[in-house]
Amino acid sequence: MEIQTANLLDLNALRRLEKNCFEKDAWPLLDLFAVLTWPEVIRFKVVANDEMIGFAACDPRPSQSVAWIATIGVDRRFQRRGVGRMLLRACEEQVKLPRMKLSVRISNHNAIALYEKEGYQTVDVWGRYYSDDEDALVMEKLL
Repeated sequence: MEIQTANLLDLNALRRLEKNCFEKDAWPLLDLFAVLTWPEVIRFKVVANDEMIGFAACDPRPSQSVAWIATIGVDRRFQRRGVGRMLLRACEEQVKLPRMKLSVRISNHNAIALYEKEGYQTVDVWGRYYSDDEDALVMEKLL
């Protein structure tokens, strides 16, 4: 496994990964294009055997002294092998702001456990945030 900077050439691979990871909430093509092209966005992919198996994008917001993990996903075949942790830490290392935030489905216990182990704490709940009306936990870490 190797972590690399993602770019627009990864659009098709990212589209497949999104559908694999986020069955209910995969981003539409325009959003994927945007996350791969906006200059401020920090984006990493994890590649194994020439295949994208993980992706994360971070949106720094200096005016708010926070960066948001916009998306982080790992191919289901490669989950629970440290790929998500690798992506999360890469984003944290790149950000030059004091806080990192993310949102996660309240039912995604594996992701929540990872974030808690990495020092994130729940700071809010967004009711009915997802398309199927599931709540999101908002988690934050001081960097």
